Amino acid sequence: MARTTKKPATRTQRPTARATRAPRRRPSRRVVVLVATRKGAWLFHGDAARRTWRVDGPHFLGHIINHVVLDPRDGRTLLAATKTGHLGPTIFRSTDLGRTWKEAARPPAFTKAPDGEKGRVVDHTFWLTPCHANEPNAWYAGTSPQGLFRSNDGGVTWDPFSVINDDPQYQTWMGSVQDGTPDGPKLHSIIVDPRDPAHLYMAMSGGGVHESVDRGRTFAPIVKGMEVVEGFDPATIAFHDPHCVRLCPSNPDRLYQQNHCGIYRIDRPSNEWTRIGRNMPTQVGDIGFPMVVHPRDADTVWVFPMDGTTVWPRTSPEGKPAAYVTRNGGKSWHRLDSGLPKSQAWWTVKRQAMTADAHDPVGLYLGTTSGELWMSRDEGDRWGCIARNLPEIYAVEVAELR
Repeated sequence: MARTTKKPATRTQRPTARATRAPRRRPSRRVVVLVATRKGAWLFHGDAARRTWRVDGPHFLGHIINHVVLDPRDGRTLLAATKTGHLGPTIFRSTDLGRTWKEAARPPAFTKAPDGEKGRVVDHTFWLTPCHANEPNAWYAGTSPQGLFRSNDGGVTWDPFSVINDDPQYQTWMGSVQDGTPDGPKLHSIIVDPRDPAHLYMAMSGGGVHESVDRGRTFAPIVKGMEVVEGFDPATIAFHDPHCVRLCPSNPDRLYQQNHCGIYRIDRPSNEWTRIGRNMPTQVGDIGFPMVVHPRDADTVWVFPMDGTTVWPRTSPEGKPAAYVTRNGGKSWHRLDSGLPKSQAWWTVKRQAMTADAHDPVGLYLGTTSGELWMSRDEGDRWGCIARNLPEIYAVEVAELR
């Protein structure tokens, strides 16, 4: 068995990207917003100004869609993580922006257990990530229960990736919270360092945040500084429940995390997270699911807080939804609610259901479990509703069209 608990090998320190905003750019490409829901997928095509939207959908009406992602390396290939009663969990692929789809010949599946032993079965694929820019047609997938898979042919066939799927230590960390996440434990936030395809991060709910510096042959946990639910031991990896981890495009040595127990930041090569959510307003708290990082400014991050009191209702605090932004790396936070409902809006925004485009100013997009798709063209200063009456929204992604 490969060793998985040792510290990662020391990497040569790369020049750290400047954590300052790059010069302003004019938007030049149209965007498409990819919406995955409990009963299908929708594509919203916007003009360059992001003011008018053409709706394409539903795709896979009646299917549970956990994630739809456009491959940025070719600008036309879509992968959709789906599940239906008769097909079970599978992956669909389109090479023409959703006009036609074809099911994967071999979707993610755990290695068959020896005769007489009970093996694990993929319930659904939860997370899709294109591999490094120099690895065309390669993708990673995270599943529920926690598993890590890779495709080298554009999503047609998938194989188990890394040692963690069958590592007894990792299975212990995965297995202790089987009933903790409402729709099942999951592996998510698969991140590829844009400077190095061998440098990977991933997170597990539950089971912590982990890093590999050898292309997945070994992983090591990075949980120092992360808190856990009161009464549990933070030294036990299984009790750590990261909701979403994001790497800064403008400074790949900085990551942010929205956790079951707060908002965190880490600046590598440090292995210790800092809870920057302590600076959120106390009446709001720092509990939530999604995390969005500015594409050109490593100090700017958006979150969408949830009520984490008492029985964890997982709704907007006091029924007053708002995004919060920091523009100084978490030292202070500012409420962004202009255009959003002022009361009686008990929204839930899931961990994959908030994202940003790369225009200037940045556009923000979020989807609610009540089926509303909202957008801001000015980095959250003003919000407007793009669509209502969709099924429960599981994930929102945005991509530029070539």
